[in-house]
Amino acid sequence: MKKIVLLIAGVFFLGLVQGQELQAKLSVLSNRVSTQVDKKIFQTLQETLTSFLNNRKWTGETYQPQEKIKCNFLINIDQDLGQNVFKATLTVQAARPVYGTSYESPLINYQDNDMVFRYIEFQPIEFNENRIQGNDPLAANLTAILVYYVQIILGLDHDSFSPKGGELYFRKAQQIVNNAPESRDITGWKPFDGMRNRFRLAENLTDNRFSQVHDAIYTYYRGGMDLLVENEETARSGILNALNFLSTVNKDNPNAMIMQVFFQGKSTELANVFKKANNDTRNRAKDLLVKLDVTNATTYKELK
Repeated sequence: MKKIVLLIAGVFFLGLVQGQELQAKLSVLSNRVSTQVDKKIFQTLQETLTSFLNNRKWTGETYQPQEKIKCNFLINIDQDLGQNVFKATLTVQAARPVYGTSYESPLINYQDNDMVFRYIEFQPIEFNENRIQGNDPLAANLTAILVYYVQIILGLDHDSFSPKGGELYFRKAQQIVNNAPESRDITGWKPFDGMRNRFRLAENLTDNRFSQVHDAIYTYYRGGMDLLVENEETARSGILNALNFLSTVNKDNPNAMIMQVFFQGKSTELANVFKKANNDTRNRAKDLLVKLDVTNATTYKELK
């Protein structure tokens, strides 16, 4: 009887492990911090946050091991502000497999420069979506930022598999923005914190003015990238349709943050997709891309 109970418990535990949504790697770099600071705290922080990301259940769905979303979080500590408070930059990356290949297409590759948090070694890492502020706003800011980007990643991944499939997760990200920790040292959550911040990204992903962004994400992946093995011309046509959606959004909302986020890390991918296209398709793609992704215009101009 005991063996049966243990077997059931083992299967249940395995199911819990397999059910997690993320395959996250989190790294903490502290090269810029004074040697007077005990660097062991950052190793503890890295281990604790990695466990937090990978072991928490983020959705009501069941994920098989091969379905987990591969993502990377890099926290680069820039400064020790004293009293266990640190200023850092956070780089967030996530990718999605392309059907029928071993290739993974980037969903997001973004650097957040507004990360300030308090961490005391071995303090528990907690997040309560109903009480985001917590007793210590600077400590709460650490998990609020990470969970915010988890929701963004989940939303982008769901959008890439079903039409507007990420809405629930973008709304959760917006809720975190609305209830974000507040302190004179905390930035990135308010509309006046610049044009590239967490407020702007959540706004772009939830405001109806940007609804065609979600059409573009779905079309880019399911109507484009996922068809490359089966039919390259059909796939390129789908990706062109996605770029046309983005072009419409860009005309109505010039310089929107979501454009930068969408194209960051995709320039090489897009150039490779269209370099073997026929002249008409290649020229149409080039004309759209040099306008939509100005930062990488030089890459696209080679599509002659």
